[in-house]
Amino acid sequence: MIEFARYYVDFIRELFANIGKFFKRFFEAFADLFFNDIADYIRKLIIASNKFNALDWIIAIVILGINMIFLVFLTLKVYQLLRSYVRFVKTEMDKDELLEEVALLTQKTVELADEKNKILMLKLGGASVSSQLPSKEKDITKKEQQPTGPTRFPRLTQVDDEYRNMITSVQMTAEDTVGLTELVSRFINFSASRLGLYYDPKTIRTYFAGMASSKILILEGISGTGKTSLPYAMGKFFGHDSAIISVQPSWRDRAEMIGYLNEFTKKFNETDFLKELYEATYREDLNFIVLDELNLARIEYYFAEFLSIMEMPNESEWKIDIVSDKQANDPKHLQDGKILVPQNVWFVGTANKDDSTFTITDKVYDRAASIIMNNKAEFVDAPYTEHIQMSYEYLVQLFQSAQETNAISPKALDNLAKLDDFISQKFKITFGNRIMKQIKLFTPVFISAGGTEYEALDYLVARKILRKFEVLNLPFLQDEISELIVLLDKLFGKNVFKESIAFLNDLKKMS
Repeated sequence: MIEFARYYVDFIRELFANIGKFFKRFFEAFADLFFNDIADYIRKLIIASNKFNALDWIIAIVILGINMIFLVFLTLKVYQLLRSYVRFVKTEMDKDELLEEVALLTQKTVELADEKNKILMLKLGGASVSSQLPSKEKDITKKEQQPTGPTRFPRLTQVDDEYRNMITSVQMTAEDTVGLTELVSRFINFSASRLGLYYDPKTIRTYFAGMASSKILILEGISGTGKTSLPYAMGKFFGHDSAIISVQPSWRDRAEMIGYLNEFTKKFNETDFLKELYEATYREDLNFIVLDELNLARIEYYFAEFLSIMEMPNESEWKIDIVSDKQANDPKHLQDGKILVPQNVWFVGTANKDDSTFTITDKVYDRAASIIMNNKAEFVDAPYTEHIQMSYEYLVQLFQSAQETNAISPKALDNLAKLDDFISQKFKITFGNRIMKQIKLFTPVFISAGGTEYEALDYLVARKILRKFEVLNLPFLQDEISELIVLLDKLFGKNVFKESIAFLNDLKKMS
């Protein structure tokens, strides 16, 4: 045992001595490399320089300068790599902390949702909670719970009760059977004389033509130009108030807009949007559902299902899933847990462009009728004008009549084809079948409402095609844009396509 102890003590001494030698040699090598050797290099250079001539000195200065630059570059690279590594490690640590915080917040959210569901269960289940409410809230609660038998959709069932014995057909008088031109002027006079809202004829023509070409209208422009008030005035004009739904920045999917089935209470959380959509299934007049500030959230997320189904040619397939099953006491117009989007409803979105909003994608623009409202209309001294009673069927007849009498001319179609070829070759953007279909629906109605063919085409080319140029590398396309301006003048006449040319000139200035 004593011998092993002596051996082990000697082993430890030798091990630490070797470790000490390692570090000593390491530091000696470091000192030699960065201090002693450098001094030796300089001394040798001084000795050798005694024999240098002028050319040797020039070469020496150049070579030494290059070496110094290389060393500085190498040092900076090492510093950058070390700095990046430190930042990466710090970022990963921050990520771990954020993930832990997100997990904690998620747990808190689940707990709050459970507490909310329990409160809802108490409210739906008993008079004990209802008795503690103020009298006004008692009346509202009682009214919403009136439908006989338990139902998952109290608000939609209430709509069924309201329309059970109601005549919903629209009774139009002789004064209401007007053409599109008179419809535009009558709306302008109504909104001016009754609401104090002023609109120029082109904006209203574009609105009605947009209704003919799409079920989705987007009103864009700076604040205060009447974007929200336009569909509001339309609702007043046609005798049925528009439903204005404020889009929230938190909207991420359809549940935010349509609602969802609460698995705890077994009740459907009905939204104002769903109620208005369902009520439109009972009506035969015109209905407008306004998505105010629609780009505060990504419309292609929360409105995706509507964008998809309204592309289907068969209107009987425009069905939105509400619940996955069917119950006997579900609302009358809910078919196998689905609601059929009625044809007499238009979705009107208002949009501002600023740092607080999302960009509206081509997927949405291509399916919608876009209307620019950047200027306030001038005062209109209009006579007192009554609102109008108009059925959806009558408006459709006006649209169909316009498409028969004012169909887009063969010459205009030929010029559009030439324009499409040029834009496809130079900018790799094409009109496409969807846009051409909208052009053929939009233009005749715009003409019948008092506009001209080329005025309608100018507006559509600017909004549907040239708008896509904003994502291109414009500084390298200056010549092509100039050629396009010349082509527009050649095809349609000098300065006829005013909006398109003005838009292209703005793009040139921006780049």
